[in-house]
Amino acid sequence: MDTLFNSVRCLECGHEMEADLYGSRCSECGSGWLDARYRYEALPANWPALLASRPTNLWRYRELLPFPDGIRPVSLGEGWTPLTPAEGLEREFEHQGLWIKDERQQPTSSFKDRQAALTVSALKARGIDEMVLASTGNAAAAYAAFCARAGIKLWVFLTSSVPAEKMRELALYGAEVVKITGTYDQAKGIAANFAARRGIHFDLGAKALPGKESMKTIAFEIVEQMGWRAPDWYIQAVSGGIGPLGVLKGFTELYQVGLIDRIPKLGIVQVQGCAPMVQAWQQGLSQAEPVQPDTLITVLATGDPGFSYTILKAANDEHGGAMVAVSDGEAFRAMRRLARTEGLSVEPAASVAFAGLEKLFEGRFITSGEQVVINCSGHTFSAEKHTLEDRYVLNLEMETQAASTSEVATVSRPYQEGLTEALKQLDEQVTSIVVIDDNPHDSRLIRRLLQSYKNYRVFEAHNGPDGIDLVRQRQPDLVVLDLTLPDMDGFSILSALKADERTREIPVIIISAKTLTDEERTHLRRLTESIWQKGNFSIQELIHHVVDVMGGEVEQPDAPLTTTPREIVDKMTEAFAWASKETASKEQPRILVVDDNRLDARLLRRLFEARQRFKVAEAHSTAEALAALAETTPDLIILDLVLPDGSGEELLKSLRNRAETRDVPVIVVSAKLMDSALRAELAEQTDSVWDKGTMDRSSLLAHVETMLSE
Repeated sequence: MDTLFNSVRCLECGHEMEADLYGSRCSECGSGWLDARYRYEALPANWPALLASRPTNLWRYRELLPFPDGIRPVSLGEGWTPLTPAEGLEREFEHQGLWIKDERQQPTSSFKDRQAALTVSALKARGIDEMVLASTGNAAAAYAAFCARAGIKLWVFLTSSVPAEKMRELALYGAEVVKITGTYDQAKGIAANFAARRGIHFDLGAKALPGKESMKTIAFEIVEQMGWRAPDWYIQAVSGGIGPLGVLKGFTELYQVGLIDRIPKLGIVQVQGCAPMVQAWQQGLSQAEPVQPDTLITVLATGDPGFSYTILKAANDEHGGAMVAVSDGEAFRAMRRLARTEGLSVEPAASVAFAGLEKLFEGRFITSGEQVVINCSGHTFSAEKHTLEDRYVLNLEMETQAASTSEVATVSRPYQEGLTEALKQLDEQVTSIVVIDDNPHDSRLIRRLLQSYKNYRVFEAHNGPDGIDLVRQRQPDLVVLDLTLPDMDGFSILSALKADERTREIPVIIISAKTLTDEERTHLRRLTESIWQKGNFSIQELIHHVVDVMGGEVEQPDAPLTTTPREIVDKMTEAFAWASKETASKEQPRILVVDDNRLDARLLRRLFEARQRFKVAEAHSTAEALAALAETTPDLIILDLVLPDGSGEELLKSLRNRAETRDVPVIVVSAKLMDSALRAELAEQTDSVWDKGTMDRSSLLAHVETMLSE
């Protein structure tokens, strides 16, 4: 059966409009708070029976979702998360009937996957290929994953209080990450202006129809999982309020069609450092006053809830419920308690709901016999700190309007002026360059040179396939290309870029030491902006040319430099001119490869010797390794963990106990299965750990070259 979606209603003035999934404003009053309405009378009487035969995902409720059958969902397996009895908490609070809705089981480990699934599906169906999102954390992760799945470019605006690991996680999905030094509300303002200036779709969060509609599936699932009964309480930690807004609507719709006998009370929990809803509710206010967030739990740092509070307060006035605040410390204690009593590892934002549960018991809001469902909204999502460098994150600084909740800061310039300057900075920072050069020294010199004049983002690749993939992914404003690369030369890379409709219009500048024939030079002039011979050009001219190609002007930095631009130019000119001579004259770093598999050892040796930059020796056992180390101390050891006369772990301990090898860096390259404990132990004693079966040899080579060049 198709959707029953038939109209849109303004939540502020009540004006009814035609069913438009993409509408953003009320045609009568201009409000952005819209609500999807359905032909509830047409819902089949046997709807629960129909659902029983459908796939267990959120799309099973299609009659009450605003999507016609023609729209193909963008899905990662979201929805139908477990509802489990909280037996440990029941014992602790001496209350039967506590349930946990475990949203950690979503694709990116948070309830925001529901919002991202419906929103991205709607954008994909409409043909939108780029969007902007402001987020406090979890929504960004969800949107980044689903946009990657849908092929939609995502710009994410976050505050600087969001952990760097989360920002790098988003960049792994290919999102453009913009870090704002300011409040979430300032980040949202900058994001909205950025989207408007560039004509990009901006996500409206709780106001947008798909987001709110997605969250009501939590209510549908809870009722279905409880045997078509409604709980007495639904409790959730709240930032902007989109979760309980949608859940409230879901319960309301089920009550309206007669599938449940009551609408549950809502337990709204906020952190004390950002609790505008709780403060307003305790004072009986119909509107919440914005606050300056002051909490370590950044996911819940929305200082201005707007109309969300008005809706939730009205629900509590009508159906009962409460709003409570907990401290950061109480949330962290609840997080540890939940791990001990229920075996659940949750993020601090989710633990706020469980700390709030305790507050609701203490306040005697929850009475004996009541069934309570707590939303375990997300799991702490991990990210390898060194997976991506910070060049994948843009930085903007906004001055806050208050230094704290108790004192007013002196603002040195009007907010709008600061916003204009921030957007100007952002225009420069979103200008990106990809440098493809197999010599890390040269690519690093080019990057530093360009960034000494302009705040461009410069990405590096050290081989052809990685370079082409990086250009396709990042869609830079310029490519700087060397011609002499292993396996795939610059001519082949250029041909691949120009043959691909996604990259053919991106300008290319050649910077190479290769001596060109007249035929090669003529060919390159047709396809590139310019050709520069390494060590034989004016750096100043190159800078002016690059900036001109990208439509800007060369500006000297405002802050004084410890090294002047002229000195930078001179040093880099000298570096390019003498790089090869210096590399040839100095003693080559020594690498010892320890691997019992002679074929693997030989492959690694050839990999490192291919560019004649390293001297490589092999050892195929512990005994051979120790004998080689007795003769000379290498600059790097590549170690397999599987050896015929002892384990690699034992050899590693021996190396760390010997004065001669204690500080020699070790890279583990092994096919051995490693549990988390072993990986943690190795991480403390080695530079990095690589899996033989999945590693990219070019990446390993680039990593080694970077290590040994520092």
